[in-house]
Amino acid sequence: MSAPNNPSDSGANNNRAAAKDQQLVLGKIASPFGVRGWTKVVSYTEPLEALLDHQQWNLSQNGRQVVHNVVEGKPHGKFLIAKFDGIDDRDDVARLTNALVVLERNQLPDSEDDSFYWADLIGLQVVTTDGTVLGEVERMMETGANDVVVVAGERERLIPWIRDSVIRAVSLKEGKITVDWDADF
Repeated sequence: MSAPNNPSDSGANNNRAAAKDQQLVLGKIASPFGVRGWTKVVSYTEPLEALLDHQQWNLSQNGRQVVHNVVEGKPHGKFLIAKFDGIDDRDDVARLTNALVVLERNQLPDSEDDSFYWADLIGLQVVTTDGTVLGEVERMMETGANDVVVVAGERERLIPWIRDSVIRAVSLKEGKITVDWDADF
């Protein structure tokens, strides 16, 4: 996929609008927890318990989506544990193992100033401070030390997400991230 020559043209705006309508994977059902219908959940949100802000979860599995109401949930180590309405035993919850927790992007609150949902960064054009176009954001990676922007262009680049020193500006409206990065690196 190539970046539009003018990030403010209708193509870029349509890509941003489409991103608002997309489904985002926010977690995954890991395994049953106990025998009374509780499940262990891997949360992809930060903080991990932010997933519990949503009482209705769309669980996607084998090409189907089913809505389940969360009646109770809490952090448990690096995971969440959750209890769904109407699921009261281990066998019922075991059928949900590996289901993805998906929400519509428009169900999430707007991000605060200076923070972004990773999904909103995908497809943004990446430009150096001197105006060199490096490509566009293909995906984001979590590495432990710093998150990393994976940029697809004439070649793949891995750029650390370090605000102010490397990531100089992000404009969702313009569809652009400005970076202080050597184009030859």
